Amino acid sequence: MTKIGFLGVGHLAEEIITGLLRSGQPASELILSSRGYGPKLAARHGIDLATDNLQLVAAADIVLLATRPRDAVAAVSGLGWRPGQILISACAGVPLKELRAAAAPAEVVRIMPLTASSLGASPTTVYPDLPELRPLLGRLGSVIPLSHEAEFETATVSAAIYGWAQMLIGLGSDWSVAHGMQPDAARRLAAETFVAAGRMIAERPETGEALLQSLVTPGGITECGLEVLAAENVGASWKLACDAVLAKLTDGAPVDRGA
Repeated sequence: MTKIGFLGVGHLAEEIITGLLRSGQPASELILSSRGYGPKLAARHGIDLATDNLQLVAAADIVLLATRPRDAVAAVSGLGWRPGQILISACAGVPLKELRAAAAPAEVVRIMPLTASSLGASPTTVYPDLPELRPLLGRLGSVIPLSHEAEFETATVSAAIYGWAQMLIGLGSDWSVAHGMQPDAARRLAAETFVAAGRMIAERPETGEALLQSLVTPGGITECGLEVLAAENVGASWKLACDAVLAKLTDGAPVDRGA
């Protein structure tokens, strides 16, 4: 049996744990740190609770680190790591070299899951790609392996875009309600419209630009809205927001995501 420990049990870890249990991962194969949501989740699901992080690392074969990024290196230091262990870090902006130095001789992998892990719907990026982790990460959704750490940092911007997409869905839903739709119908329509757009881009062979242009009928409603967005420089603002997040990830100031 492979024992999976959670060091740092905040909101993201709770969603990951929920997704693992939902997928059929036995609660007996998990062990949680005693801070944050650890005691609550341990009591609710019958999961082992470590007395401290030393005990957690001693008991676990795989440790998923989900502390606040600024606390990550200190959290894994001096815990008696051993050969054959794997430390999986879900802490945005914390580089491999720092984690490897703190958790040697364990192997270190970075991932960036989304809270949709609880639904088995997270596109989870991973670097480096360890084949033995694929079954575990696959319980959370699709696994997207990346080829180098700089690519991983770029991909981590999508974790912010995930939140922005929810904001856009909310704006669309609120606008629809203000113009006469029932709230439940408006929320469902706005959310499923984004799901539909995502599936088209993910599953069709055409480029995203080609798919968009197929919707832009001259004089039509899609063109009308795109012209307004272009006039307001929405595309440029979007790129600036992405650039700002990437800079925050790579300038030595780790990003907190409410862990």
